[in-house]
Parts: sequence; structure tokens; C-alpha cells
Amino acid sequence: MLYYILKYAVLGPLLRLLFRPRLEGLEHIPDEGAAIVAGNHLSFSDHFLMPVMLKRRITFLAKQEYFTGPGIKGRLTAAFFRAVGQIPVDRSGKEAGKAAIREGLGVLAKDELLGIYPEGTRSPDGKLYKGKVGVAVMAIRGKAPVIPCAMVGTFEIQPPGQVVPKIKRVSIRFGEPLDFSRYEGMENEKAVLRAVTDEIMYKVMELSGQEYVDRYAADVKAEESRRFRGLIG
Repeated sequence: MLYYILKYAVLGPLLRLLFRPRLEGLEHIPDEGAAIVAGNHLSFSDHFLMPVMLKRRITFLAKQEYFTGPGIKGRLTAAFFRAVGQIPVDRSGKEAGKAAIREGLGVLAKDELLGIYPEGTRSPDGKLYKGKVGVAVMAIRGKAPVIPCAMVGTFEIQPPGQVVPKIKRVSIRFGEPLDFSRYEGMENEKAVLRAVTDEIMYKVMELSGQEYVDRYAADVKAEESRRFRGLIG
């Protein structure tokens, strides 16, 4: 109930008024049945702007840190993500990827929309980074089409570290569904998973116009963190 109150009475109207999102390709979102919406991830605002624009409810796999943050801000964030039915995923440890896939397949098994950011984390600089293959496993095993999605302008309104977003118009673009049924039963073949993931990321790149970097965003962030520690050490 709280999800629909936030979407239709509180958050949705407010976001439409402030950011006036341009929507392209909304007809590619199926009215029913399981599907994966795979998009780029530029800003914390992505979590709110895209879901409120869809007629159907969409469940995202959200990092566990959103549910365990300290202070008032942390409690409010956790309460929001729980209220809208988002699923916390622990991204640490060897079993993290398997847990995320298991949760995602559970959403698809209920013929629902699953939202996922294949990059695994927000872009540190507005570029599009290499996708992780979990999205391919879920698409093949869950027998679900993948709708590529591009958020455009959200990095500019709320880059990493900025708490309050700037009020500026953004665009949300959806591409035609990608069908990977030809790979049924091949979800354990690494070459297939990489090919499927790269195809998804290429479509996202076409929609977003971002520069592509053939590296994982998490690795780039880790390098930057080590470099920073070295400078202050």
C-alpha cells in the first residue's frame, strides 16, 4: 500500500514536477509477464526517477548498505527501500553473486519486473562500465526478455557525493526487448554469459550516448580509493 501512495500521491507527482522526465520507448515495457529492465547507473536519483515513471511495479536488487546506514538519513533510506519492496543484496563474499541471482530469479518466477544495474555500482565519472554477468544468468535461466534502459542527465543533477540533486530536466530511454532464448541451458558457459552481457551493455550505450570503459566500475573506484589514501598517507 505504501508503495502506491508514494508512487501516485507523493513521490511520483513531485519528481514529475521537478525533473519533467522525457520518456522514450515506454511501449517496450511489457504490460505483464516476467522481464528484466537493465540500465546504466549514474546517480542515487536513478532509484526513484525510473520506477515512478513505469505503470508496473518494478523490484530492484539494492545494495545492503542502503538498509543499514547510520543516523536519521540511514533509517529513512532503509524505511523507504523496504516500503517499496526492494531487495537487499550483500555484495561482499563469494556467495554474494549467487544470492543476488537467486533473489532475482524469485522475482521473475512471479512474472514481475526486475530492475538491475549490470555495472554493479554507480559510475564514478559518468562513463558506462563493463557489466557483470549476473544479468545474463538471470535472463537465460529465468527465460525473461531484457529491456535496456538509459538514464540521461542524472549524473549532472546528482553526481557521487552530492546529497541534494539539482533541479534539471532528465531523460529516460527504453530500448526494444532483447531475447536470449537461443541460449537456453547455456547459463553456465562463461563465453555465452559474457556475450549476452556485452550485448546488453552495448544497447545501453547506444541509448545513453555514454563513453564505454571495458573495466569494472568497482575496480576503478578501488584504485581511486587506494590512490587517495596514498596521497594523504
